[in-house]
Amino acid sequence: MLDTMKNAIDAFSDKDVSFADLRVEDRSSTNFFVTNGNLLSFNRASAAGAVARTLVGECWGASSSSLPLSEKGYLDLLIDASKMAKASAKYSRKKIDLSGVEGIEETVWQKVKENPSNVSIEEKIELVMNLDKAQKIDDKIVASNSVYSDARRIYRLVNTAGSKLEWDEARIRVIAQSVAREGSNIQFDYDIVDGTAGYEVVRSIDPEEFSSKTARGAIDLLSAKKPPSGKVTAVIDGNIAGLIAHEVCGHGSEADEVVKGRSFLSNLVGKEVAGEQVSMFDDGTLKGPSGSIPFDSEGTPTSRTPIIEDGIFKGYLHTIETAYLMGVKPTGNGRAQDYNRRIFARMTNTFFDIGDWKDDEIITDTKDGLYIIKGTSGMEDVVGGGVQATALKGYIIKNGEKTQLVRRLSIAGKVLEMLKTVDAVGNKLSFNGGTCGKGEEDFIPVSSGGPHMRLELIVGGG
Repeated sequence: MLDTMKNAIDAFSDKDVSFADLRVEDRSSTNFFVTNGNLLSFNRASAAGAVARTLVGECWGASSSSLPLSEKGYLDLLIDASKMAKASAKYSRKKIDLSGVEGIEETVWQKVKENPSNVSIEEKIELVMNLDKAQKIDDKIVASNSVYSDARRIYRLVNTAGSKLEWDEARIRVIAQSVAREGSNIQFDYDIVDGTAGYEVVRSIDPEEFSSKTARGAIDLLSAKKPPSGKVTAVIDGNIAGLIAHEVCGHGSEADEVVKGRSFLSNLVGKEVAGEQVSMFDDGTLKGPSGSIPFDSEGTPTSRTPIIEDGIFKGYLHTIETAYLMGVKPTGNGRAQDYNRRIFARMTNTFFDIGDWKDDEIITDTKDGLYIIKGTSGMEDVVGGGVQATALKGYIIKNGEKTQLVRRLSIAGKVLEMLKTVDAVGNKLSFNGGTCGKGEEDFIPVSSGGPHMRLELIVGGG
């Protein structure tokens, strides 16, 4: 297939087109969802398609197909894409010069210890059933939920710069969520294990221990108190740190927002934006987290991109287009949900880096405050730099000790103001995977993370 695609791109000739690429995707997935002992859904899906992009002036044209294509079929896609680009370019005199894009020839197949496709459907169903059953530790558990999913994506890409690439991405995920009720009081807890890996991720957990822990957590939250409100000294875990990193600093660093002047991080390169203990990266090269990719949707190798180092803002996440517009190298962050969607500047694994403190040292060093753990949702204000996030639970810290359990905490404020108050950063890094949308659509697999951190936050909830 790669040779056929390469033949088509070599045969394509249009003096007005300065750059073109062809990308083919082949996707397969398996998903199970069990609730209260019932298998509610079992889905095995596959999809495939191709997309051609062409650049005329500063305008892109794209044409896609879900049909199997010959060399002529790929060539027809390129011709259709060029017609679209030319139609838009009539109204523009600007030009994007991508002559600096480097051609790469490489094949990267992900290595997993145990291929999920070699594990029987029966074993996977037994897993989710056991995850569900293990949550029934008390009559107060009124709903039990368990999820298993695995997916593999195969990509092939050629372009006029000379690239000839093929690679795959394999991901797996297990979720347990328990709901507890006492009268009108309803609480839940959850746990997730995931990553770019094989079935060895499942082998690494004890289903009974994994699920019963979420059930105990949900029951404990029935007696939890409301958190204090106002500005507090907070110790956040890696989950909450990652939520803040992703929702505001991450989205604000996506260069397609920056070039439009729609990011609060515009024009901040080289300036102090956080405490000197704060460093933040986007790194798609890491082994394990769900956002790891060998190449982005434009064929650019993924990289470790510094966003903040020692409190100083360093730079943005780029596509080949935004890199040209800002005079820098692309970072491998041009990602599309699938072959039928456009490419945006997107995150991979976005996280705050580790510091020198042990986690328990940060808590014992905190006289009064809140220990906040397990994020549930977040919302960013890319223009203003604000963040609003929620956490499932936390603990009141008194004289360096965790005391009363509290529930349903909300966090709000300006992220750069928060980061300038960071005075302790833990030495252990953790990640949580998921999907991220650009606005309300265009979802891609990502991961966010960080160490424990101490900072000043505005907190409410209950």
